[in-house]
Amino acid sequence: MPVPRIEPCVPDEACEQLRLEVREFLAEALAGHPAVARAHHWSVADPEFSRRLGERGWIGMTWPARYGGHERSQLERYVVIEELLAAGAPVAAHWTADRQSGPLLIRFAPETLAPKIVPGIVRGETWFCIGLSESDTGSDLASVRTRATRSGDGWVLDGAKLWTTGAHHAHYMIALARTGPADGARHAGLSQFLVDLKTPGVKIRAIRNQADEHDFNEVSFERVELPGECLIGREGDGWAQATAELALERSGPERYLSGMRLLLEMLDAAPAGDARTQVALGRLAAHYATLRQMSLGVAGLLARGEDPSLAAAIVKDLGATLEQSLPDVAHELFGGAMPAGSALEQVAGYVTRAAPSFSLRGGTREILRGIIARGLGLR
Repeated sequence: MPVPRIEPCVPDEACEQLRLEVREFLAEALAGHPAVARAHHWSVADPEFSRRLGERGWIGMTWPARYGGHERSQLERYVVIEELLAAGAPVAAHWTADRQSGPLLIRFAPETLAPKIVPGIVRGETWFCIGLSESDTGSDLASVRTRATRSGDGWVLDGAKLWTTGAHHAHYMIALARTGPADGARHAGLSQFLVDLKTPGVKIRAIRNQADEHDFNEVSFERVELPGECLIGREGDGWAQATAELALERSGPERYLSGMRLLLEMLDAAPAGDARTQVALGRLAAHYATLRQMSLGVAGLLARGEDPSLAAAIVKDLGATLEQSLPDVAHELFGGAMPAGSALEQVAGYVTRAAPSFSLRGGTREILRGIIARGLGLR
């Protein structure tokens, strides 16, 4: 059986010029940002920063001009994303909308709906969250119990979503709901809806972690009335749409750059001439370099209009494994030698707390390896 290859893709000179422009902007915009704030960039919603990115044309970069997009290449977008993440920029506000909700609306939403919503995403002013996970369903998204029932020309939504990242900041949710019976196929009868989170009947409850941080939410729907145009695509196509969204979620460099700040702090703190430390950090750097080449290969697939699902699942799985190893390496190399209150101690503490989630978001390790097995013809 032939083994799929993820071919390296090299950004051209225009991409590298863009990279320099982004770095110059970030040097000014993030001046004075402490290391631990950069490590927290996934959970920090900074409306002004997102607006500035929108002004520069760095949101909706590949989208059609008729929606306010900039019709630039996938590799140009990759370069911008890579620089934002490597710098620890506060991207949480617009991230989901730019990465997956906007493309979903452009591809599937009624022509009456997308022009109302997508230009606000491009400006960095309209933010989204994703309503997939529910209580007691785990990774089995086909068992969702949130239901949308026809009511006249519209729909009524009832149910709840759990572990919804950023719902407390978002303006809209893309919600997966059951609209019909499974009919023997577990993924049948599912549809996706655009939900304005200000609609009567929507309630958002914060879920705080052990560090009293607020990233996740429970979002409940009690007879939430939706216009007919809020059905995305055709009724019953929700599963295909959701899996396409998840492929986009797994395809970017965020799946190995989330914890990079810890590696940078370890490099800064490493004692000169310590062979053990040099070998350990060199191994991490080699893994990062390899994952970067693989991630660029995924960007190349997107640029050519090819399906990135298998390659993205591989990169996401390997990236999560690498990032979850970072706290262990930090504690093994530096242990009690981390000065109290130092950047290394603060960043190591944050990444240690966050690391368990790295293999959950965007699909668990078990789900990803199932995708990989299918791609290899093993199941």
